[in-house]
Amino acid sequence: MSCGNHHDTPCEDVLDHLYEYLDNEMGAAECAKLREHLDECSPCLDKYGLEQAIKALVKRSCGCDTAPADLRGKVLARIERIRAGLPVEGDVLAEPTPAPATQE
Repeated sequence: MSCGNHHDTPCEDVLDHLYEYLDNEMGAAECAKLREHLDECSPCLDKYGLEQAIKALVKRSCGCDTAPADLRGKVLARIERIRAGLPVEGDVLAEPTPAPATQE
């Protein structure tokens, strides 16, 4: 997504790191860059507002539940694979692995 305007931090970078911002997992400099972008870019600000609302809803609905350690590990591993650009099992967007050639 892009609003079509030039920003020091591109819309794509902002949206890729939105949850890090929402979860207070960014350094001060990165946080300031993202906030500056949100102040200038209404489409990204709208997306931020939506994600913030979803996060609040999930917290209200599931705030007491703790994910099992194995599930947490699997989710974190999947996030790391996605961030690294690696294929993820069950990903409908991943290219299917070609079947090995058979000799006749």
